Amino acid sequence: MSTDHKNQNIVFFDGVCGLCNRAIDFLMRQDKRKVLLFAPLQGTTATELLPNGEASSLSSMVYYSNGKISYKTRAILNLLWDMGGWWTLTGLFRIIPPFIRDIFYNIMAASRYQWFGKKETCRIPTKEERARFLD
Repeated sequence: MSTDHKNQNIVFFDGVCGLCNRAIDFLMRQDKRKVLLFAPLQGTTATELLPNGEASSLSSMVYYSNGKISYKTRAILNLLWDMGGWWTLTGLFRIIPPFIRDIFYNIMAASRYQWFGKKETCRIPTKEERARFLD
């Protein structure tokens, strides 16, 4: 693992997924303190930081923070918490067990291409976004 990323908060996402790209747009607008960085699961940063083969087999948003990896709703709650402000209130959802929280997540993940589309290539960040994208 590269020490360059140890203290970074990285949101890994499916770069060709319409829903995932909309989620990244939302996070970029809401992350006023700019604590989050972004990288597609199809990129080199995901290959470097995620356990063997997970980057290519995941259908989940993944959050890497302080050297720890979280998946699905836990990833979402962790990254919202790290954004601070009113987003920390979403921490209340932690009282719901992950296997219950992840039911809706799994349904969305399984149908995301049908409902939100799939692009031919990964998202290309705009000039303004480039500093927050690792790949």
